[in-house]
Amino acid sequence: MTASDALQNPSPAKLVVDHVTKSFTTERGKLVALDDVSLTVAEGEFVCLVGPSGCGKSTLLNLIAGLDTPDSGMLSSDGAQITGTGRERSVMFQEHALFPWLDVLGNVLFGLNLKPGLTKSDRIEVAQYYLQLVGLQRFAHANIHELSGGMKQRVALARALAPNPKVLCMDEPFAALDAMTREQLYSDLQSIWAARKKTIIFVTHNVREAVCLGDRVVLFSPNPGRIREEFRIPLPRPRDINSVELASHATEITRALKAHKTLTAPQE
Repeated sequence: MTASDALQNPSPAKLVVDHVTKSFTTERGKLVALDDVSLTVAEGEFVCLVGPSGCGKSTLLNLIAGLDTPDSGMLSSDGAQITGTGRERSVMFQEHALFPWLDVLGNVLFGLNLKPGLTKSDRIEVAQYYLQLVGLQRFAHANIHELSGGMKQRVALARALAPNPKVLCMDEPFAALDAMTREQLYSDLQSIWAARKKTIIFVTHNVREAVCLGDRVVLFSPNPGRIREEFRIPLPRPRDINSVELASHATEITRALKAHKTLTAPQE
């Protein structure tokens, strides 16, 4: 978000990524995953991070979640520096990571057990609310192995939302699902976002998915990982991933992605 954007969008900054660099040591030497990356995310904004493998999208998500620390630069949420994990930020991964020995309700309750000030009945009431929000209220006592892949991801989403985090980090949560299930979850997630107005950072390789869900699409390029371009998505919600208008925006971003790939390709 630029200074001119901030004037047009007066919403307070929820997240600030300030000149962040992150590298890893590999067998082939030092790998710079992120190089001097800066990004501001407004309260209640849905931001999608897009780019090829190795461009640092998931690395940035982990830094925002507090699962890792930068080499240099700083990340902050509501003006406070992010130095580790916290209840105000929740993460949903590509793999649902549900506990098979707990039923659906038990999995959603798990995250609530760490939230202070709630009685047992309060926790059950909150868990049931979020199961209803994701359409699984009838499956509260079902075993995890009895659920489809899409239902498992709905449980994972309910579990991530139940502690009422201020920021929800989502790392390719729908990548392993079939097309029909993904489309249903796009609709569900848009409805949940409209109802709860969470600030969401969503990592994906799928440009159409990003345009379907995001207020803004941030395009990364690799070697090293940098933000190359940002796209505002002015389409009204709910959005249909098969719409002509959405396809037009996706085509524009895909062209930019291909152009950046060409520019960053190794020269012979």
